[in-house]
Amino acid sequence: MTALFEGIGIALASLRAHKMRAALTILGVAIGVMVVMVIGALIAGFDKGLSDMLESLGPKTFYVGRYWGGAQAEDPDDPNPWRRRPPLTIEEAQRLEALPTIAFVVVDENARADIEFENKRASAVSIQGRDADWPMVAGGDIYPGRSFSNLEDLANSRVVVVNDKLASQLFGNRDPLGRRVKVAGLPYDVIGVYHPPTGLFGEGDQPEVFIPYGTLVKHVPYWPGWLDYFVAPEDSVSVQRAIDDVTVALRSMRGLRPSDPDNFDVVTQDRYLQAVDSMTMMFRIVMIALSSVGLMVGGVGVVAIMMISVTERTREIGVRKALGATRREIMWQFLVEAATLTLVGGAVGMILGGTIAYTIGKVSPVPAYVPLTSVVAALLAAAFTGVLFGLYPASRAARLDPVEALRYE
Repeated sequence: MTALFEGIGIALASLRAHKMRAALTILGVAIGVMVVMVIGALIAGFDKGLSDMLESLGPKTFYVGRYWGGAQAEDPDDPNPWRRRPPLTIEEAQRLEALPTIAFVVVDENARADIEFENKRASAVSIQGRDADWPMVAGGDIYPGRSFSNLEDLANSRVVVVNDKLASQLFGNRDPLGRRVKVAGLPYDVIGVYHPPTGLFGEGDQPEVFIPYGTLVKHVPYWPGWLDYFVAPEDSVSVQRAIDDVTVALRSMRGLRPSDPDNFDVVTQDRYLQAVDSMTMMFRIVMIALSSVGLMVGGVGVVAIMMISVTERTREIGVRKALGATRREIMWQFLVEAATLTLVGGAVGMILGGTIAYTIGKVSPVPAYVPLTSVVAALLAAAFTGVLFGLYPASRAARLDPVEALRYE
């Protein structure tokens, strides 16, 4: 421990004595660590936001759609594979919901329309046409008010749940409940205000309304053919068994032969996470490449500054060897000095990277979360860089002949 603290003290003294060359060494390491911190924080924030979003859907809920963008194309030369797939229908959803292994199926259809209230207008607002079970997979809360009931869903009632963003735009501080708004030119009664969970990229901050599925199909212009489902199994049923039952039922309803591929996609949360992981792999590669360049620049600086330190302290090394210091002790001292230099750079990079990540998370919808593993990895990378690039100067110092070192002027 004495040798460790002695090496740290000598390294810090060297930093104070040679500020410029030490700053260049620290800068390279700091840039490498900063890149690790920022990109690592973005990836970790993305993963955390995705996990929170999927958790709000329920751990066993899975998606059924006409075509999922993350699916493997059946024909790589076909730019529009979805054209060969028939749209999902409300009748298919009803038959799936009747399966004994399925708790409920939430249908989802999307459109955009203008929303008006008195003299205020919100243009091209997202309209979600869903059935009455939609709050069970959407997460968040509805207050004040409520969602539409099964009866209102079946009757295609003109009732609407607005999200908090749209409620703030249209009503300000007034109570939204009971107000009448126009959706695509027709009057709707506001029955609730939806407070969504935090979106992955701040999607919940966009104006949005929810109306019964049949109401959207009947009264709102929309692009048909893209109905999809969120399917929840019964509590006692495994996800895989529910998926198998849904797949068999859909294939039977569509008259597919055993050799025919599925003309729909069933996507579990695990599959979605795998697709996201493959997408973020590029960011991880970029992070490793950029941080490696920064650490190599810092490592070259370590070699330079430590070689100068060995030259300047040749007589000191000779005296220590004459007094009985071993090669191992001399080498240990210089390795500790090199690791201390890079750890100082790592600490600077951590502060800069943490500040940048925090700023990104505050001023933009992009999530940024700095996990403890990133901090530990950054410090270990900085220390490893110091040891790796400090080996040659430390070895040279340890091999100095004590007689020649004592004669050095």
